[in-house]
Amino acid sequence: MRKIALLFLLALCLAQPAWAGSESGVTADSRNVSASLLKVVKRQAERGNAEAQNILGFMYHDGQGVPKDHKKAAYWFRKAARQGVAQAQYNLGVAYEQGWGVTKDYKQAEYWFRKAAEQEVPNAQFNLGLFYYDGRGVPKDYKKAAYWFRKAAEQGHINAQFNLGLMYAEGRGVPQDHKQAVYWYRKAAGQGNVKAQHSMGINYYEGRSVTQDYKQAAHWFRMAAEQGDAGAQCSLGSMYSNGQGLPQDYMQAAYWFLKAAEQGDAEGQSNLGAMYFAGQGVPNDYKNAFYWLRKAAAQGYAKAQYNLGLMYNEGSGVSQDYEKAIHWFRKAAMQGIAQAQYNLGVKYLKGKSIAQNHVKAHLWFSLAAAQGDPEAKKAIDIITPDMTPQQIAEAQRLAREWKPTPAKTK
Repeated sequence: MRKIALLFLLALCLAQPAWAGSESGVTADSRNVSASLLKVVKRQAERGNAEAQNILGFMYHDGQGVPKDHKKAAYWFRKAARQGVAQAQYNLGVAYEQGWGVTKDYKQAEYWFRKAAEQEVPNAQFNLGLFYYDGRGVPKDYKKAAYWFRKAAEQGHINAQFNLGLMYAEGRGVPQDHKQAVYWYRKAAGQGNVKAQHSMGINYYEGRSVTQDYKQAAHWFRMAAEQGDAGAQCSLGSMYSNGQGLPQDYMQAAYWFLKAAEQGDAEGQSNLGAMYFAGQGVPNDYKNAFYWLRKAAAQGYAKAQYNLGLMYNEGSGVSQDYEKAIHWFRKAAMQGIAQAQYNLGVKYLKGKSIAQNHVKAHLWFSLAAAQGDPEAKKAIDIITPDMTPQQIAEAQRLAREWKPTPAKTK
C-alpha cells in the first residue's frame, strides 16, 4: 500500500474568500460628549433639531454621556430620519436589521437603507446591495445588488469594492469579467481588505486576467496572512513549501500552516499533519501528524481523510486498524480522491476486513484509472480475467453513474 501522500502539500488553499457581510455600526458626527454638551444636544433635539436628534440617538445607542438604551436610540433616530437626515436613516435601518430597540424587520430596514442610499450614504448603499443579494426585505436581484455595490464602491467603500469584484468573478448580476474583478479587488486590497488581498494572491497565482506571477501572489498572500486570514496563511505556507515566488523553506511553511490550522482551517491542518509525518520543517512526529490530519478529516477534507486512512492501514502513529482505514478511504474516495479510490478497490479485491467483491473493486479501480492513476489501470487488467461479463458490465454501469458526494463533517 502507498505511503502518506506528500503531494498533498503542493495544493494551495485557493478557495474564494467569503462574502463581506453587512455594516452594522451606527454613525454620528461626534462621539466625545461632555456633560455641558449633552444638555445642549438634548435641548436642541427636543426642539426638533434633526442633527441633534441623530446625535442624541447615537449617544443612547453607544452609552455616551447617558445610559445605553437602544429603544431611546431608535426613537431619536426615527425623529431625525423623518426629517431627512441621511445618517439617521441609515442608523434606523441598522436598528431594524439588528433588532436594536425595535422589532427586527427587514422590510423596514430596507426602507430606511434605501432612503439613506439615495442620499449617497455608502454604508446604506452597501447594505441595500446585500439585501438584494440575499433577498432580505426585497426579492433577490443580483443586478440591483451589483448596482448598489457599485454606488458604494465608487465612493471608496472597501467591502463594496470586494463584493463587486466577487460578482464580476462569478458573473452574478454583471457579465463575468475577471479583469473587472481584479480591478475592484485591487481597489479594496489597497485599502487593506484582507479578503481582497487573498483574492489578488489567487489571481496572480493562477494568472487570471493578470500575468502569472508567483512573487506577486506571495506578496498578496503575505499581506492577508499577516492580518490573520487563515486561507492566505495556508496559501503562503504552500508557497514556502513548494518554493514558488519564495525560497523553499519548510520551517516557514510549517509556521504558516500552524497559524491557519489553529484557526480551524482544514487545509492548513492537513498540510501541517503531512509535514509532521514527513518531518519537514518540524520534527518527525506521527502522533502530531495524526492529531492534525484527524482534525482536518473531521471537517470533511478529503486529502486528510485519505492520509488518515493510510496511517490506520499501516499503523503509523496509531494502532493498525483496517476497518478504520477502509472508513477513511471510503470518505475520501466518495469525494473523488483517486488514490483513495484505488486503495478502496484493493480492499475489495483482497477481502481484508471487508467482504470480497470484484464488482466494487473494478468500480473503484475504474474511477481511479479515469483520473490517470497508473496502478489502478494495472489493477483493472489483473482483475478483469477473473470476472464474468455480467460482473464487468455491472461494474462499468456503476462507474458511469457514479457521482462524487459532498463532504460530511461526521
